[in-house]
Amino acid sequence: MSSKQTYRVCFCFQRRFRIPPAEPPNGIRTLFGKYSENNLMAADRLQRFLVEVQKQDKATVADAETIITQNTPFIYHRKGFNLETFFRYLISASNSVLSPSRSASHDMNAPLSHYFIYTGHNSYLTGNQLSSDCSDVPIIQALERGVRVIELDIWPNSTKDDVNVLHGMTLTTPVELRTCLTSIKNHAFSASEYPVVVTLEDHLTTDLQAKVAEMIHQIFGDLLFTPDKDCLEEFPSPESLKRRVMISTKPPKEYLKGDKSKAKENGSQEKDSEAWGGEVPSSADDDSDDDDSDGDEDLQGDHVAPEYRSLIAIHAGKGKGGLDDWLKVDPNKVRRLSLSEPEVEKAAKTHGPEIVRFTQRNMLRVYPKGIRVNSSNYNPLTGWMHGAQMVAFNMQGYGRSLWLMQGMFRGNGGCGYIKKPQLLLKGGDELFDPRIELPITLYMGEGWYYDFKHTHFDAYSPPDFYARIGIAGVPADSVMKKTKQVEDSWNPAWNEEFEFGLTVPELALLRVEVHEYDMSEKDDFAGQTCLPVSELSKGIRSVPLYSQKGDIYQSVKLLMCIEVL
Repeated sequence: MSSKQTYRVCFCFQRRFRIPPAEPPNGIRTLFGKYSENNLMAADRLQRFLVEVQKQDKATVADAETIITQNTPFIYHRKGFNLETFFRYLISASNSVLSPSRSASHDMNAPLSHYFIYTGHNSYLTGNQLSSDCSDVPIIQALERGVRVIELDIWPNSTKDDVNVLHGMTLTTPVELRTCLTSIKNHAFSASEYPVVVTLEDHLTTDLQAKVAEMIHQIFGDLLFTPDKDCLEEFPSPESLKRRVMISTKPPKEYLKGDKSKAKENGSQEKDSEAWGGEVPSSADDDSDDDDSDGDEDLQGDHVAPEYRSLIAIHAGKGKGGLDDWLKVDPNKVRRLSLSEPEVEKAAKTHGPEIVRFTQRNMLRVYPKGIRVNSSNYNPLTGWMHGAQMVAFNMQGYGRSLWLMQGMFRGNGGCGYIKKPQLLLKGGDELFDPRIELPITLYMGEGWYYDFKHTHFDAYSPPDFYARIGIAGVPADSVMKKTKQVEDSWNPAWNEEFEFGLTVPELALLRVEVHEYDMSEKDDFAGQTCLPVSELSKGIRSVPLYSQKGDIYQSVKLLMCIEVL
């Protein structure tokens, strides 16, 4: 049933538009005609559709009957789908492009170094890096989204008798360490049972280290994983560490090095080219850094409280020298190395194979450059392409880089761990899988009518939507394409076909954005999603869209056909 909307053109005139309901695209009508009889798609015919089009080889007639029962509103319609109920089923959440299962599908029994891990940077900040509040709220929000690595900068309080969390030498307001640790314990496994790593940026005296050690044991208790040896010879598996918390840290530089402070971020802002964040950036030409780098020493000697050192599961440190020394692989112990995004960009050009070899046993953490004071992010693919497990992101912002991060970790049931491609786990000169083709048909979209006010996009008429669709991945695969603009429609029907060639499908993310064309100002944001290509369900699927901050819209979704050749 159609409805009408009225838009005011000027003081005296109004325009009225008829708003028709979303209708099945021609491609869906054709399929319905093929798999139905007398305008009815019974269970046996739906089962054929599931096997032949949706590539659900194990689908049974009983499965089809269940789908019909769950997706038809009236009992007397449950003998099968008519065209409308078939269309509504296809665009419903029960026909999602990703598996609805929230359980991990990857092998979770390999060492931690064999996984990309959902990693936060300065996880306690509510906003920018210089003057925002520190709180446990963003930590809770990150954990509830499935983030598995939480970073805390720990400093003595003003009276030097307790420990606060804050971004040192800035105007950020502190929060007590105990508050943050308690919230981590209470929310660590709300989204995933796999281990949480707490990385500590330590700026403490020895006596306060001892106090932190006692606090950590007291709060986490049996949840805390502590190694039997001073340094692990190999990292345990995520499966063996379910519902455990690990601590990772490096030396307290300020006290080990005579309290020599480094310059903090210089306050220069990066340009925000669009309201929803510019295109995924590269930091290759920027040498700026922050004070997040690992110290030269390991946690040894009289400078470190022994009870503090004993709880460290993942030791961090660069060692002396340059990249050649930093990337040396010790056969007797594993460790974590931290590099800034510009350091990784440069190292990738000169030491690419060495980085991959290092990350087969050890952890590499990449963190944002220091001038990202507005808590923006960088392109995560450079780190992932070289095996970096912990690509640390500011989770409190939004933008295309963060959408890629969220998209990658929608895979594997959203558990926060993604098994790395085999090439990154083996030595030698193996090649990735041969080039494959990814044909995609973007039929239509709907739901904006229900989730937005009728003047949200345009004060004078219904919206003019267009979509951008493409791939984020290795440079050879990365591309974005654009649909036509559909004028004055809340239910845009694009019916456009695209084909993407992939050389490294294991690292490819499907990107989709919808915008509303605005003649006089910047185009309006209308939704986005990023999805791991390796986990896309084949066939005609419903694709939910997300807001700028990564929250799923209640009604907005696309209808797409996905094939792999």
